[in-house]
Amino acid sequence: MCFNYHKFIKFAVKQFYMKKKIVIEYQEFSSADQLSKADAELLKEAVSATELSYSPFSKFRVGAAVRMANGQILKAANQESEAFPSGLCAERSVLFYALSKYPGVAVEALAIAAKKGRKLTATPTRPCGACIQVMLDAQKRGGKPMKIILGAAEKIEVISSVNDLIPFSFDNL
Repeated sequence: MCFNYHKFIKFAVKQFYMKKKIVIEYQEFSSADQLSKADAELLKEAVSATELSYSPFSKFRVGAAVRMANGQILKAANQESEAFPSGLCAERSVLFYALSKYPGVAVEALAIAAKKGRKLTATPTRPCGACIQVMLDAQKRGGKPMKIILGAAEKIEVISSVNDLIPFSFDNL
């Protein structure tokens, strides 16, 4: 009897290998008029927050606004520094501010908008990995999903939970 190595490897792989797929569900809207009144208001605040941006180097102005469970809306913008990379993204700016100002109060929703120069970007600007991790931390602290609203000139994306942005998150602490 001759041992067939290739057949054995195929069998072993079939026994220990499981292919999986990640699906991210989100909603897409063509204008803020299609959002709920509360979400449209939050997105408007994120767009206005782009004017608070200090971005003399990139000229990329990002604004973020959060709606807290107590009804408060707070906003912030990205802040650049000559001591790169010491600046801070809009998302982390507003989340750190909100969680410091209202400890123990959940963040219900976060809206993000960006402008290149003075013009709203055509497509949504998504948060960086560091911001997503902080968003996940804030969501966990609040004990419920945090809605993410990504606004742009041509479309708006609404994601029901931060977990949809980072399915393999760091959460072992």
